[in-house]
Amino acid sequence: MTAIPLDWLTGLAGGLMIGLAAALLLLGNGRVMGASGILGSLVEKPAEPRTWRETLPFVAALIGAPALVVALRGAPDTHVTGDTGLLLLAGLLVGVGTRLANGCTSGHGVVGMARLSPRSIVATLTFLGAGFVVLFLARHVMGVI
Repeated sequence: MTAIPLDWLTGLAGGLMIGLAAALLLLGNGRVMGASGILGSLVEKPAEPRTWRETLPFVAALIGAPALVVALRGAPDTHVTGDTGLLLLAGLLVGVGTRLANGCTSGHGVVGMARLSPRSIVATLTFLGAGFVVLFLARHVMGVI
């Protein structure tokens, strides 16, 4: 029997934690967990106002959990570029995309798909498909990955 790689187990643990957090927020507050919507409520007035009791713990966990993992296990080895301008552009494009899609992977991909929302299913298929196309182009056409 082949051993399961640690990366797979950490991905599974992370997915379970995201699912649990989404379920707790939905069951406890009746709110959909969408990271872009919660973070966006910090900088602009949302259609459905959130209280600091909803927003602050979520944002603290969003920042604190990765910081804790880095403190305990060290930073992971990644292939992320050191080009700050490219990273800022990528972040801006992700932010624009989440606004255009009215949500992100946690809102559409985790909560919306679990609720069988047609809009979330289409959104998830769209951003996954776009990711596959970009990866294919970057790896096989441009040769940068």
